Amino acid sequence: MSSRRDFLKQSLLSAGALAALNAPSLAAASSRPPTRFIFMHRGNGLWPRVCVPPSLDKRSMECEKRKEAIDVDLDGQDLPRWLGPLAEHRENLTILQGLSGKMCTTGHHSWCSALGVFKANERPSSIKWATVDFELAKLFPSPAGHIELACFPLGGGNARGSLDGVATGFSARGPQQPNYAFGSPRVALQELFKSVSNDPAARTQYQLDRKVLDFVAGNEGAIANPLFGVEKAKVQNYADSVETIRERNRKIDAMANTIRKHVPQLDARYLDPAVNTFDRQIGHTDVLLGALISGLTNVVAFTVDELGHRYTGIPGIEGEKVNMHDVGHGKSIGGLDAETIRELARTHHMTLVDRIVKRLKSVPEGNGTMFDNTMVFYFPDGGETHHSHGWEYPFVILSGDNARVDLRRRYIRLPNYGQPGHSTLGNFYTTLLNAYGSPVEHYGALDTGLTKFGHGQTGPIKQFLRA
Repeated sequence: MSSRRDFLKQSLLSAGALAALNAPSLAAASSRPPTRFIFMHRGNGLWPRVCVPPSLDKRSMECEKRKEAIDVDLDGQDLPRWLGPLAEHRENLTILQGLSGKMCTTGHHSWCSALGVFKANERPSSIKWATVDFELAKLFPSPAGHIELACFPLGGGNARGSLDGVATGFSARGPQQPNYAFGSPRVALQELFKSVSNDPAARTQYQLDRKVLDFVAGNEGAIANPLFGVEKAKVQNYADSVETIRERNRKIDAMANTIRKHVPQLDARYLDPAVNTFDRQIGHTDVLLGALISGLTNVVAFTVDELGHRYTGIPGIEGEKVNMHDVGHGKSIGGLDAETIRELARTHHMTLVDRIVKRLKSVPEGNGTMFDNTMVFYFPDGGETHHSHGWEYPFVILSGDNARVDLRRRYIRLPNYGQPGHSTLGNFYTTLLNAYGSPVEHYGALDTGLTKFGHGQTGPIKQFLRA
């Protein structure tokens, strides 16, 4: 059985399918454009104090210090310096503070915890359900279903020893089903767009992969017939996965002309296997834009870094391999103090968000642009600090004009942990799912520590729902 599993895995990998094994079928055509979601998460924490507009008035600053509720229009406010790249998108920007996530895995590595709102580790058995990005992908189907990109760690975390390949990602397709992510722009470009590649070798490989899948589909179904119980279910699952991919490929082939128009044209430095971290992140950003604009997907998860990733390309210390764990403990590297290194990384991440928003604002769609129907989320996967405890998960959110949640041009601090009206990551994701068509009572695990405060934990954050 293990050899069959390995054969199938290799077939799926060469087909560029590991990132979308359970891609949903396309829904009936609609006159309304789909909503697109981009989840950008990073390791090593995001301190709430660096997210506060420095120009808040005295009363708001006092509330901020006490972590009491604040809701302030960003118009006329100074943004924190690292958010400067988003200044021209102020109308679309919300800084959201105060969401807790103590039901998640915190600390050095959170795996898929912050997207799934449950305790998780590197074992698939810890995955309780699909992460929120996959739940949203079900609501807005596309040929690829969901695409995940990552700057993998080498020293712990999800993947070890692979920066330039495909490895276990930070999202989950369902219970005990980790997703797979592309670790480099080169591999992502090759696999996602090889059906329309100008490279004859790539096109030939694509056709060979199709034949392998055809062979496996016929074989696995036949092999399952004489089996019983668990073994039959395993083989049938393999066969069903292959058939899902074959159907996905048929849909991609049908839209080849559209995809071909939007294949990213990446500079050679982004395709180098030894690409530095800053350029790797730019390359990934251009690939995700190509995938969104071409219609391959409507949902992307992008791990911009993870604590075990060794940063390269940081301005001023370009030649250093920066250990972000050391930075988290306040260590200076190459003459730069830890606070400066963290700010340089955050600022670069905001240039990526600016790149996404500007590009999507330039693409016409309906009576506006693609960005009108897009939401971008930037947040820490482990919480508020390097050694976090899940008290807070700050979010930077960019929302288009057609967003179905009321999150635009605001600085919001929700009531502190234990205070009446406090909200969790689960409440926030429940809000998104309810707003976009999935009326779940609650998404994610509950925080037993909040029980003693006597207020309910389930349901959406009603102030964010549009009437």
